[in-house]
Amino acid sequence: MRLDSIPVQPVIAAERFLLRPVRKSDAGLIALYTADRRVAEATRSIPHPLPPGATEAFIARAVSDTRSEDVWVLDGAAQGLAEVLGTIGLKKMDRGQSEIGYWVAPAFWNTGFASEAVRTLVEANPQGARTIFAEVFQDNPVSARVLTNCGFEYLGDAETYSVARGAQVPTWTYLKKLG
Repeated sequence: MRLDSIPVQPVIAAERFLLRPVRKSDAGLIALYTADRRVAEATRSIPHPLPPGATEAFIARAVSDTRSEDVWVLDGAAQGLAEVLGTIGLKKMDRGQSEIGYWVAPAFWNTGFASEAVRTLVEANPQGARTIFAEVFQDNPVSARVLTNCGFEYLGDAETYSVARGAQVPTWTYLKKLG
């Protein structure tokens, strides 16, 4: 991949936090939160138990000039909240499409942070996508509500592999058309 094809990630202001690029100093809080089985099992790619070096490898991929996904931290420090509340990412796909994924630390569940992060990132649309896709595990209806509350439409059922669960997991797929 050419270096000039990797855009600089913007810092995006939400109402209660900033969406900012991941930095190495986030490793401790990211590791703390993603070591929680509930967080890992709600994602495709976070292993459980979290092996040594997994967080550092994630951060190295997120800050790499050859990254395949832009990842932002939900940073609440300016509002007196934790410096890391969770992460949200956009993976660029073909034909003006992106895929969004996110997690919020359990201490901040039921606060609206996930909805605020998704809404803010979709409105900013830093990858210039015409369509954004998302998938959630069918046993996670809260994440499905986050998407529908942000204007995503149900597309269909599928399944994907979860590293933490070590199994294929049924999913719901959603999309949001932009502009």
